[in-house]
Amino acid sequence: MNLVAQIAMAAAEAPGHNVMGQTVIAGIIAAVVFAALGLVTLSYRNVANRHSAKAEAFAEKHGEDGHSH
Repeated sequence: MNLVAQIAMAAAEAPGHNVMGQTVIAGIIAAVVFAALGLVTLSYRNVANRHSAKAEAFAEKHGEDGHSH
């Protein structure tokens, strides 16, 4: 028997080892992180239109493309 097989058999015989519980917890953590990152992404939605008065004033002062060269 090789080393990998011995480790696998020892892990299978170890009491109190709940792989299903660990994978469920890891999935929940991943879902929470993904949701948090999604909320951060959504918080930047429509940011350009929040300050349309400033954007219009800047466009009038600097031209449509924003370059004064």
